[in-house]
Amino acid sequence: MGGFLLHLMGFCLGAFMLLVGSATVAPSGSGVRGGAAVIVDGTNPIATTDEDFVCATLDWWPPEKCDYGTCAWGLSSLLNLDLSNNILLNAIKEFSPLKIRLGGTLQDKVIYDTGMPQQNCPHFTKNTSELLGFSNGCLPMQRWDELNDFFKKAGAKVYFGLNAIYGRIPMSDGSYGGSWDSSNAASLIRYTVNKGYTIHGWELGNELSGSGVGTRVDADQYAADVTNLKFLVNTLYQGFETKPLVLAPGGFFDASWFTELVSKTKASPLDVLTHHIYNLGPGVDTHLIDKILDPNYLDGIANTFSNLQSIIKNGGTSDVAWVGEAGGAYNSGRHLVSDSFVFSFWYLDQLGMSAKYDTKTYCRQSLVGGNYGLLNRTTFAPNPDYYSALLWHRLMGKNVLSTNFTGTNSIRAYAHCAKGSEGITLLLINLSGNTTSQVAVSTDNKMYKTLKQHERHSTKKLNHLRGFGKKAMGFTREEYHLTPKDGNIQSQTMVLNNKILELDSSGNIPKLEPIEVEATQPITVVPYSIVFVHIPYFYAPACR
Repeated sequence: MGGFLLHLMGFCLGAFMLLVGSATVAPSGSGVRGGAAVIVDGTNPIATTDEDFVCATLDWWPPEKCDYGTCAWGLSSLLNLDLSNNILLNAIKEFSPLKIRLGGTLQDKVIYDTGMPQQNCPHFTKNTSELLGFSNGCLPMQRWDELNDFFKKAGAKVYFGLNAIYGRIPMSDGSYGGSWDSSNAASLIRYTVNKGYTIHGWELGNELSGSGVGTRVDADQYAADVTNLKFLVNTLYQGFETKPLVLAPGGFFDASWFTELVSKTKASPLDVLTHHIYNLGPGVDTHLIDKILDPNYLDGIANTFSNLQSIIKNGGTSDVAWVGEAGGAYNSGRHLVSDSFVFSFWYLDQLGMSAKYDTKTYCRQSLVGGNYGLLNRTTFAPNPDYYSALLWHRLMGKNVLSTNFTGTNSIRAYAHCAKGSEGITLLLINLSGNTTSQVAVSTDNKMYKTLKQHERHSTKKLNHLRGFGKKAMGFTREEYHLTPKDGNIQSQTMVLNNKILELDSSGNIPKLEPIEVEATQPITVVPYSIVFVHIPYFYAPACR
């Protein structure tokens, strides 16, 4: 019985035991690679994420924001987004909940029209002589009311980015000096509290860390300002059972700058260290797809995640790391790249890699807007990355497992405990356009002793696992195969298990249904495809 159980569950008795069955037919014209294996160690998690790891952003950019002759924002700003659109509402509701970060480049030029202090409420106006190319803008409280009503209806968890250069003085070296004037921010937070709106976090500033974007603020001054914000939040939310998180700095990672911020806020630590990622370069780059399909290039960002993880561990702080904004290619991305199927290779690899380094939340730029929105900026129909994000959110649990793929470097592999169910979920990304891989799943052999100790318990437990059929072998797994329409990786249409994903006539998000596969079959990963695999029979103590 013990040997039979081991065979069914795919456990190793030596180096590992592969689950290989009859060959699966690959598409004509593609090579088939056998002998590939993903080895998952389910003993202990190597990192943990938040349950609601997936996050998206909404920005301030007006229609006049243009890059390389293309104006890609339209009516997708926080100030003009159509909050009555049913598709937008449904798309957010599907996550239950979706974290949404409100902020972006122009947030440090936004005035809050609360009447405290009394001032004008201007519109953003393009002006190349001003910081970041635009004049100051304003958030009217009527619009703030509308936004909060909408987010409550959608069930979103909102994190708001505050203007961090308010009251500062521009310096001759291009930086901003002096202390942050918190009066306008305090008036917005006070208004929000008095209205009973739920904001889950307040973030100070956008891209002011290190050398900054447009301008910068020194780390020691930033630390003092974050401490001020933390005091403000604690004061205004006094008596609340749960207070909003305090996040900072919302900028690009700079090791010495982040180290100093952590050191100088140790007495009153902020809650979340946020950093931004645009590691593919400018949207105008014609080699974006080459970078996305190059595993060595994708690996290059790992140092950022690793170094930030080390700063937190060595800093004696309770801070955690978030990716607060990530659009891959800066200056609004690139049409038919960052809004097409091929970008899911980059995006899902980012989710998997960042999670391995204990990143708790990952915010995609953007939910709507630019050429990298999860949703089309005019129709709100989902782009391919929306479905990638939704499947991650539904299938990948918070416990991250050590995963090693052998056979080819064109397959990217990540594994988590399954979300809300037994076993694990495996993510496989095939960057090759020529090769189909037949992938077996195994576990590190140090699990064998643990399995033997729990074999009697496991045998009883296995009879109740979700998804088991009544066939003799009894074990099946669920697979979600994502491919582009017509095999074109620049398609904006996602295909799931050979079925095109599209909205119904009422604007509802389609069901994302798996296929069931017998446990003895290898996982077939066709060229230029992504596969989520829920394996309920994989015994992993980390997932108990």
